[in-house]
Amino acid sequence: MKTVFKNCTLLDGTRDMCAKKGVDISVENGKIVGIGEIKPDSGDEVIDLTGKYLMPGLINLHVHLPAGGKPQKKPLKADMLSKLALSSAFMREFTLRMCHSYAMQGLMSGVTTIRTVGGLADIDTKLRNRINSGKLDGPRILASDFAIGVPHGHMVGSVARAAETPEQAVKMVDELKGLNADLVKLMITGGVMDAKVKGEPGRLMMQADMIKACCDRAHEFGLKVAAHVQSPEGVRVAVTNGVDSIEHGSVLTRAEIDTFKAHNAVMVCTLSPALPMAVFKRETLGITDIVQYNSNVVLNNMITGTKTALENGIKVGLGTDTGCPYTTHYNMWRELHYFEKKVGVSPEFALYTATLNNAEILGIDDITGSIELGKCADMLISDSDPFKDFRALSMPYAVVARGKVFMHPKIKKYEQCETELDKFYD
Repeated sequence: MKTVFKNCTLLDGTRDMCAKKGVDISVENGKIVGIGEIKPDSGDEVIDLTGKYLMPGLINLHVHLPAGGKPQKKPLKADMLSKLALSSAFMREFTLRMCHSYAMQGLMSGVTTIRTVGGLADIDTKLRNRINSGKLDGPRILASDFAIGVPHGHMVGSVARAAETPEQAVKMVDELKGLNADLVKLMITGGVMDAKVKGEPGRLMMQADMIKACCDRAHEFGLKVAAHVQSPEGVRVAVTNGVDSIEHGSVLTRAEIDTFKAHNAVMVCTLSPALPMAVFKRETLGITDIVQYNSNVVLNNMITGTKTALENGIKVGLGTDTGCPYTTHYNMWRELHYFEKKVGVSPEFALYTATLNNAEILGIDDITGSIELGKCADMLISDSDPFKDFRALSMPYAVVARGKVFMHPKIKKYEQCETELDKFYD
């Protein structure tokens, strides 16, 4: 039995996509088997999508599953909470279930594939395995498990572990390979919460020899390396020594541009966490003047760097850095909006970036990322045209993940989060 989606307006996810009205999509065994005018067979399930818009499911390249982005009056003590989450078999199972609930928030919002880039121990791969085995519903997960950092480095003690020497770091890469992780994540620079003075975000913390050792070993295993980087120096050192994707990024000089191109590296833009840290009232977030100042530096540098990357033919992906304050698993659509408005791309290019382009970065564009014959039926269906306003994606009419249909998905949203973010929707 097939499922036939009748009479949709199709946005196929390709770079030059344009709306195609009156298209039928046929799905069987989780794959797209027909596109065009389709006459359903007896016994087929038919879903009428007259007036609806059908597009590929979104792909979020930057997710931390253990946190939900729920507003807090002051920053949480992530190291203490992480230790508690892994303190027993019971707590590990509880933590996995919590991470699954966050992954489902993403799925119900139309995110059918996520890449995790720093998690708690081996929770990410375990959750991925349960989803892949059919024991749980959920999005496709490319999992990193824990990130590798240095003593007192970014997120060490929560979603990152510290290595004191290149040899220790390489052993961690070996451990990740043993867990069947899909990628390796490095914490190369600090972040806005690590900086002690104004103008210091993105201070280089992991040195070149450790970066190169990790990248060399990961590449031996066929694994890509993603890295937290928020300064020009960090970008240059990271890419020169083998990092495949720069997460967040910064301004790019000619030297960084040339290095990117020489190493075929990509930049993953994550505007969603930077914007609230930069523009919200400080008391809303419980942050200092130094943190807010540096957040503005990071936001502006990321926008400038992303523009420069696109202008110079460097591939740019999209992610949310989900788990940061006011950055939820269900608001990937806001990242598309920020990308359009702050970076200055067309809505069509924004959707392409979050679908087929992101799939190409992950090396799974033969599986997902566009509405094409033979690909997985990963689809997002909206009531109205997202190219007129990306808020059309904020409450999907339906989501399809590997052929399984979720009609009228329910998303539990954080009211305060939505209220504050909506103040800056322009």
